[in-house]
Amino acid sequence: MVFYMPDRSGAGPLDAGRLGERVEDLTPPRVVAELDRFIVGQQAAKRAVAIALRNRWRRRQLPPELAEEVLPKNILMIGPTGVGKTEIARRLARLTGSPFLKVEATKYTEVGYVGRDCESMVRDLVEVAREMVRRAKRREVAAAAARSVEDRILEALAGPRATSFSPDEARARLEAREALRQRLRDGELEDERIEVEVSEEAPPAFRIAGGPGMEEIDVRLGEMMPGLFGGRRARRRVTVREAREILQREEEDRRLDREEIAREAIRRVEQTGILFIDELDKVAAPNGPGSGPDVSRQGVQRDLLPIVEGTIVQTKHGPVRTDHILFIAAGAFHVAKPSDLIPELQGRFPIRVELEPLTREDFVRILTEPENALVRQYQALLRVDGVDLEITEEAIGEIARLAEEVNEATEDIGARRLATILERILEPVLFEAPEGRTGKVVIGAEEVREALGEITGRHDLARYVL
Repeated sequence: MVFYMPDRSGAGPLDAGRLGERVEDLTPPRVVAELDRFIVGQQAAKRAVAIALRNRWRRRQLPPELAEEVLPKNILMIGPTGVGKTEIARRLARLTGSPFLKVEATKYTEVGYVGRDCESMVRDLVEVAREMVRRAKRREVAAAAARSVEDRILEALAGPRATSFSPDEARARLEAREALRQRLRDGELEDERIEVEVSEEAPPAFRIAGGPGMEEIDVRLGEMMPGLFGGRRARRRVTVREAREILQREEEDRRLDREEIAREAIRRVEQTGILFIDELDKVAAPNGPGSGPDVSRQGVQRDLLPIVEGTIVQTKHGPVRTDHILFIAAGAFHVAKPSDLIPELQGRFPIRVELEPLTREDFVRILTEPENALVRQYQALLRVDGVDLEITEEAIGEIARLAEEVNEATEDIGARRLATILERILEPVLFEAPEGRTGKVVIGAEEVREALGEITGRHDLARYVL
């Protein structure tokens, strides 16, 4: 769950615009302070990931021969759903601009079975990094591309530059062109229709499924036969506004070096990549290794082991070493236990932290303190239909109490329970508002009890609230 929390640490909020460049400023206390702005509680998990992040920076300060030997200490988070496990890892990646990918262990199968092999998670992480690098490179060339786009639009509006006129005529045409340029910059010509020459759409691509342990192959005919498909141009008649968007993308692509992007993406994955493996408990045999109805579960663990230990995964952009990728695994471990994992895999997650279930006080903070709190979201939605929604403090406390009660009586789904309860309480207002129910609507504790009293009085709560 995403929560915005004020900074109470005294360390001061971090400048999000420079986080990716000033990793040395991200001391563990400051990382925890930043995570506190978004996630309620879970201090043990925050401290663990903050130390792991700092150790990455420390390793890069060591001599190369020693840095190669210092491996990341992977983390296993244990706790119910909806308490912030994924969000802690995701926010950590955003702090440093690191490539981040969340995968679920249950979607992978042992090599030899139909499905995705475990190495594909590394390939997917490379694609994430490649897109990050490509966006960054686009920003670097955006200004130069915009100047070229402006010239191309001017040529479409006024024709090519004068070259065979007398000096006076050439000067007059240049002044007219510059006046037109100013009008273009002022946005006066956005709806004018012009004809521009653009690259034709890419030829069709298709995918060849690989065998066990092999990567799926994307076949792009334009790259295989550039003489047949590449470089073809077409003329299109569009508005200036549409032309600017089309030409900007084309000019940026023209300035990008694909090989450089691929190399940088692989470097980022190898040095700063974070792989979050969720639902790890679902591939653990609950009665020990080798038991259970799904024979491939232990096989998935065996296939995960070399990736977490450190191996080389072949991708279409080049080989990727996984030695220094930070792996964060998570699971509820209600049925299975961490000790049910194969011993070798257990040893590759030496840092274990247990996340605590959310309490009534946590629910109150979640409902009232975040900038994007659910209460504020519903208030904004109903304001569109002219309804001024107010939920009193007593109602907030009652909602928190009910959320805690239902989580204890049924499945504990953490803060996600609040969305279900709020939707139930506000259902009449949400339904009637478009038909003329406007003005101020106050939801107090009594209205909350009336809306949920019948449900919470039943023993089969899951049928109604889940």
